[in-house]
Amino acid sequence: MQWKWPAKSVLVVLSTSLWTCSSPQDPRAGGLFEALDEGGLASGAALISPAKGGPMVVVAVDHAAAVMGSCPTGMVAVEGNYCPDVEQRCLEWLDPPGKYHAFRCAKYASPAICRATRKPMRFCIDRDEQKLEAKKSDPRPTNHVSYLAAKDACTARGARLCTQSEWQFACEGEEMRPYPYGFERDSLACNIDHQELGRPNGGLKDLRTKAGDNPKCTSPFGVRDLAGNLEEWVTRDPGTGGKATLLKGSWWLPGRSTCRATNAGHDEVYQGTETGFRCCH
Repeated sequence: MQWKWPAKSVLVVLSTSLWTCSSPQDPRAGGLFEALDEGGLASGAALISPAKGGPMVVVAVDHAAAVMGSCPTGMVAVEGNYCPDVEQRCLEWLDPPGKYHAFRCAKYASPAICRATRKPMRFCIDRDEQKLEAKKSDPRPTNHVSYLAAKDACTARGARLCTQSEWQFACEGEEMRPYPYGFERDSLACNIDHQELGRPNGGLKDLRTKAGDNPKCTSPFGVRDLAGNLEEWVTRDPGTGGKATLLKGSWWLPGRSTCRATNAGHDEVYQGTETGFRCCH
């Protein structure tokens, strides 16, 4: 994308990294404009309108914080070009040879490869996994939520369940990250890879964590806990075949826990210790 000075500058004061430059050709601004041209997933640049005759001011900003104001409270904006078909090649598997050897990837090749025409997307998504109104006293996001209950909860606040592709883009960004935080698995970043899950016929241990307890488990857009914690209901993309009910993100077990992994094994009334939701708008 070729950067052009906008007709009207915007004011975004989100950083103390501040200096002035007289034009976009000023070498001190080059790095910021380059970062914005590449998608601005981690940082970008904002222009502050100068006083008459004064120099332009460039401010380094955080992308997620900069766009959040366009969404309802508690949501963040997701905007960019989504790749419908991604090739993510595992370089190193985490588990030893056996049934689950090619299941958890320790390190993926970077960059990932887009094998289809990208499509522009723009929507809002909850920053955190959500609570049902009846469960507000619990500091953790609500579990034992069915697809129907999740759909009703989103509709009641003027939102909706995310589609499969929306959820994936919010997780991976334009960089097509396998994990929301990058290309190498970090078992401590998200609420994943617990080994003591419960006993047969004894039910799962409830190992949910509160919103914000896993600060490293954050996507390029600032969305939290998209890997692990609760497996989240989404709606299958229209025209892709199969039932509408899908689960994304896995939960606290040693699962794939990637942005593209999908669980299509449950119907609209299933609910469990591991199921939760978030909404899109």
